[in-house]
Amino acid sequence: MTEDPGQKLVPAVQNAVRILRMLAMLGRPMGATQIARETGMNVSSAFNILRTLSHEGLLSFDPEAKTYRIGMGLMEFAVPLLGANPADVIRPTLTAIAREHETMIALWQFTRNARIVLTDRFTAPNIVHAVLAQNSRLPAFSGAIGRCYAATLELSEAQTRKGFDTVRWQDAPRFDSYWQDVLQARKTRTAYDLSQLYRGLDIVASLVRDANGMPRLGMSSITISGQQSKERLADIAAALAGAAAQVERCVFGRPVEN
Repeated sequence: MTEDPGQKLVPAVQNAVRILRMLAMLGRPMGATQIARETGMNVSSAFNILRTLSHEGLLSFDPEAKTYRIGMGLMEFAVPLLGANPADVIRPTLTAIAREHETMIALWQFTRNARIVLTDRFTAPNIVHAVLAQNSRLPAFSGAIGRCYAATLELSEAQTRKGFDTVRWQDAPRFDSYWQDVLQARKTRTAYDLSQLYRGLDIVASLVRDANGMPRLGMSSITISGQQSKERLADIAAALAGAAAQVERCVFGRPVEN
């Protein structure tokens, strides 16, 4: 989501979250000085935040080693999400993107036989949008998600061509153009399909990987051609990529990439 420039954020809270994320990602205890260095904070501020987080049980402090690690207290916040349907956890984020960018967001699940299934939709109010049937199934190489799929798996050109040929395009792109989009998606983790999979629909997508790097979920913005400018489509792509990274980290436990 685009950050509201009018929002007043609290630096101490941001620093506390930065510390928690770093310790969770590294999975090992660290001393206050090292934590301060890694997070770019001064030692005094880092120490005060660490002491507070430890007091609240969110961090565990080893008095002999003088180190901190993630504490059991964090489980208190995770309990409502344990065992929850990933779609229920993701819904607020995708609903916010749909409303902010006035679009319809489709959530797709990858199957083991290289297909995607539409599992949920999130729509902004008062917009004209395409209607896709729940549980619609498509080849995993379809449209914008398909480009991201081939990019994420780092498939060869020959493997990608084989998957490309399984798709029923209403206005098929040239394969060399599709392949260039795949190569670009390896860098950006987003892709576009402009009236090719379905005539008259512009699709922007990103996908979610699990801890092993395998595609698990696809997220695509689907709008009627001409509703969104090129710049606004790029904004949607950035929002979906940000959401995908958050879901990877929070739902599937994928480490944060540098």
